[in-house]
Amino acid sequence: MRLVDQSAPSDSVAVQYDRDHLALYAALLDAADAGQDWTIAASDLMGIDITDPGAEACWRSHLDRARWIIGGGLESAISAFGAK
Repeated sequence: MRLVDQSAPSDSVAVQYDRDHLALYAALLDAADAGQDWTIAASDLMGIDITDPGAEACWRSHLDRARWIIGGGLESAISAFGAK
């Protein structure tokens, strides 16, 4: 069962989807840093059928979003996630 949308948000600010998927983003970053093959991360962490033609693009968009959150989007994430 797919646990994510087909692609991660591309907004220039952090959104609720990002907040809901922070643990996934952290796991994707850890997997990438460990050199884990994208197919394992996509299947195990995201519930993606890796035979789906859009599987790698889906994984990539979420990994890219995770990298954005800890980089250029950090201020936005702190502001958005700190709001009640």
